[in-house]
Amino acid sequence: MKTIVISSSNSLLIVFLALIFLLNQQLTAAKSENNINVVSLGAKADGKTDSSRAFSSAWDIACKSENPSTIIVPIGRYLVNLALTFKGTNCKSKAISFVIRGTLVAPADFRVLGNGGTWFAFDDVAGVSIFGGVFDGQGAGLWACKRSGRRCPLGATTLRFTNSRNIAINGLTSLNSQLYHIVIDGCENVKVEGVQISASSISPNTDGIHVQSSTGVTILNSHIATGDDCVSIGAGTNNLWIENMACGPGHGVSIGSLGKEFNEPGVVNVTLKTATFTGTENGVRIKSWGRPSNGYVRNVLFQHLTMVNAQNPIVIDQNYCPDDKDCPGKISGVRISDVTYQDIHGSSATPIALKFDCSSEYHCTNIELNDINLTYKTQEARSSCVNVVGTTSGSIGPQRCF
Repeated sequence: MKTIVISSSNSLLIVFLALIFLLNQQLTAAKSENNINVVSLGAKADGKTDSSRAFSSAWDIACKSENPSTIIVPIGRYLVNLALTFKGTNCKSKAISFVIRGTLVAPADFRVLGNGGTWFAFDDVAGVSIFGGVFDGQGAGLWACKRSGRRCPLGATTLRFTNSRNIAINGLTSLNSQLYHIVIDGCENVKVEGVQISASSISPNTDGIHVQSSTGVTILNSHIATGDDCVSIGAGTNNLWIENMACGPGHGVSIGSLGKEFNEPGVVNVTLKTATFTGTENGVRIKSWGRPSNGYVRNVLFQHLTMVNAQNPIVIDQNYCPDDKDCPGKISGVRISDVTYQDIHGSSATPIALKFDCSSEYHCTNIELNDINLTYKTQEARSSCVNVVGTTSGSIGPQRCF
């Protein structure tokens, strides 16, 4: 039997090599983490000092790294006076996370952002995630200006993703946005979960989440209270899934308005399930302007919905014209088909709980009602149907109208 003898010098060499290996592992891990704290870049948590430059610098550092980066916003209030745009065109990193423990505050004077468009805009980015945080748009001053009839700036959307992919927004709170709270435009594979959105019921144009020209968007476990649509769905949206949502106050969930332009992509494969609408102006709505269009809506499912004094729980309006101003007065060219309403119950704040006002030239087709139970002041509500073809099954209340 051959005996292997390890000398003391060999033992020291092995230990030395092991230490070198562990040190390299630690350095690699430290490098891959690439944590960037905005405070170290000059951000102040006092709610008074403009921290805009610190956020821009943090993004620039993250973009230059080939490793995943985390931008950290500690507890505190951070004033951001500028409309910021984070571009991904030249980013080396494909995974940048914002971990926000504090509150980002817009300037109290709405004229500072003015017509800035978007407060926090992400353009052509990939693999960006936002975890937590409060975005306070301080929009009350602008809303009051608009309601007064004075000349006012347009204002700014709080958060927008444009031409981006693989995006996650989790646990974010948006308060009092000047305009839309969150916009997803021209994006792929976006997941929004656990967001809280809040604005006054009389705040104009403050849609909670607006989706357009995007595919593969998921919105889960969210609570939206605002002065416009809780979720608005624009042209070119496909494969949108919304589940477990509370809406109210607000204008409900709206597909449209569509058909304002003749050449317009369609809306396909939209699912909304397990949602509650409390005191909303509408429940689930599809709306298009009365004008020629090659747009369309198809393969839509509204399922397991509860209405609590919603003014118009179920509505298709193809003669949409807000405030009866500048109405084209023509026939809507938007084709609406294959829309299913299943297990929708609760109370309507108006006598007509179900209203289908469809195009006289392109009727709504293959509309399916299944297990609908809507009441008005403890009585069965009414329905109204114009130019609609469909089927019913299960118990239906209000009374069938097609």
